[in-house]
This record gives sequence, structure tokens and C-alpha cells, in this order.
Amino acid sequence: MADRLTGGDSSLLRRINAAVTLRALREGHAVTLTQLVGDTGLSRPTVEGVIEGLVETGLVAEVEQPQTGGQPGTGRRGRPARWFRFRAEAGHILGIEIGVHDIRIILADLAGEVVGSHFRPVEETLDAEERLTAVRSVVAEVLRKAGVSRDNLWAVGVGTPGIVDRDGTVQLGTAMPGWTGLDLGARLRRSFRCQVMIENDANLAAIAEHWQGAAVGADDVVFVMAGLSPGAGSLINGRLHRGFGGAAGEIGTLHLLGQEVTPERLLSTTGKPLNPLDEAAVARVLKLAREGDEVAQVATDRFLTRLVQSVAALVLAIDPQLVVIGGWAAGLDGVLDPLRERLAQFTLRAPEVALAALGSEVVAMGALRVALEQVEEQLFAVNPPTAEPGSPRS
Repeated sequence: MADRLTGGDSSLLRRINAAVTLRALREGHAVTLTQLVGDTGLSRPTVEGVIEGLVETGLVAEVEQPQTGGQPGTGRRGRPARWFRFRAEAGHILGIEIGVHDIRIILADLAGEVVGSHFRPVEETLDAEERLTAVRSVVAEVLRKAGVSRDNLWAVGVGTPGIVDRDGTVQLGTAMPGWTGLDLGARLRRSFRCQVMIENDANLAAIAEHWQGAAVGADDVVFVMAGLSPGAGSLINGRLHRGFGGAAGEIGTLHLLGQEVTPERLLSTTGKPLNPLDEAAVARVLKLAREGDEVAQVATDRFLTRLVQSVAALVLAIDPQLVVIGGWAAGLDGVLDPLRERLAQFTLRAPEVALAALGSEVVAMGALRVALEQVEEQLFAVNPPTAEPGSPRS
């Protein structure tokens, strides 16, 4: 006997119809009921019923639409058209970067439109508790300025240096004191009544550049966060590749294979390890190299060579269409040509190379995108929600 719909099936059908209608509404501006019928392929009574339910939830609003064009008496007779729009302001999302030297937060509505942001420098010596306190303070400031309630948040994405497992625990994070072993996900979920996703910063940068930056339209991408300990995030067929334990792309650890290739030795202009090893010291070396200092040029050349060797390992393994360079390298004059030339020497097929387009907000933007994806799963879900601690709202 052929399968047939049951009571449970009709409930599923209603959820499917609601998801189809909501997706059609969310992709554009205000539309008429007739347009929704055409866009969704559903019957008019079905769309009317779905719209009524979505209006009750607050996700859709009926709006006035002034008539345009035509002459009096020439328009269609009958009832005036009813117009509806998706209420992106019904909820909000956060993208957070917890960095060594700063905290960045971006606030957006349910359509991903940015409505607020904030940046606060912090000392790199802050311990975990002090850093988390600073994060909560910046979040409160962003929400206050935007007039958004914490209860109005649907999802929060968070980026951090280090190896992060799927539960949000930092398995290894040497860039910030007290970070290794920190259950960052659990700590931050206490501050929010919505889903909180924790991800490595380079992974989020790759997602952001693919969303709105230099990698739009490219599905096989390596993003390189060039710094003292470079990291990388990779997209394969448009999907993030984290690795089994979240450690994919940790190319900065390659220097452990030889003591002579640590950053403090590579960038030294004195024959002794660079001390202190910080961004200011490195910036001075790079500046001297640009000004023609031969010793600094040799040091910079060593650093770039090591960076290319690290990137080449990923390029050989993944064969990406595009390598996007961010971090320090995004601010280096003339860095692309030497990178292209050296990658061609080390790889079988040289990829395209581009500078990151999103600047200092790239990690926070990637975190925002992850939060937005979580919202889209909630909005267009057809399966009944599960009641789990910290799970997304239904």
C-alpha cells in the first residue's frame, strides 16, 4: 500500500510550508500575498494560514504599501493587496572576537544587517577571568547603545586563538594567560540565554572572507593569519575544515621542528633572538626593511620564506583555488608578489593569492556569520526543536 499522510505528517507539512514562506519573505522586501503564492508554489489558503501564524510569532508584519503608477479607475478591482515583510528586528545576533590585544563585538539583526559594534583594547597580560569580565562589559556596552535586550539575542558566535574542540573548550591556547583548558563555551553560555558557538579565529576569518570579503565565490580557500605564530583556516567545497580535534591549520607549530626557525630568530637583526618578541618589535623590523635596511630586509625575507613554507604545506594538501593573507601581512607593502613567486616554487599548482578585504573586523564578522547560520537553522527548521540546555529557541 502506498505511503499516505498521517496526523504527524500534516504537522511536518505545516512546518515545511512555514519554512518555505518565511524563506521567501526573508530574501526580499515587502511582498504581497499574491507574490508569496507565486514564489512559494503553495495555495493561497495555505499561505494565508502560514502568514497568520508567522505574524503571531512576531517574525512577520503586515505593512502599508502605497499604490504606484497607473491612472485612477484602471487598477485591478476587488480587495486591495495585502503586503508583508520579515521582521529582522525581532531578534539579534552577536559576533565576538576575544583577542590578545583587543575585544571586538558586532551586533546584527536576524537578516545579518549590522546595527552596532564596539572595540576595546586590552592588556595581553590579562588572566582568563579578567579577559572574560572585559568581554561581558563590552557586550553590555554594545547592547546598551543599540537599545537591545540581552533576552533578544538569538545566537552568539565567538572567535579565539587556539585549538578549540566542538564543545567550546580551548584545548591549547598559548597566546593568552590561563586560556589552555578553559571551557570557554560553558563560561560564556552562563551570560546568554541562547546558543553560543566557539571557534578558532583563523577559521572564522576564512568564513568571513568567503561571506563578504576577498574569497566570495571561491569554495576552496585557505586563509592565513600571518603573525608571530601563523594560523590558517580552510574551506573545502565551501565548508569549514576543522580536523578531527579542531587543530587543522595550526601551521604556526611547524617552527617546533627546528629551533633555528622560531620567529624570534627569523626576525632578529642582531644575531640574537628578538627580545621582546611582540608586534611592536616586529613592526620596527618590517619598517626598517621597507626603508632599505639590508639586515632588516634579510630578516624579513627569512620570515616570509618560513611563512610560505608553512602555507605551502596546506596548499599541497588541499589544493585551494585561493589563498587569502590576513594579519600582519595584510599591511605589508608588496607582499603579494613574493608570496605568489615562492608558492609557485614550493607547490605543484600555485593558487591565486589575495589580501584579506575585511581588515581588523574579519574574525568578529566570521563569528557573526556563524551566529547567523545558527539563526537560519532555527528559522527554517522543519524538525521539532529539542529541549536541551543552551539549545536555540524554537
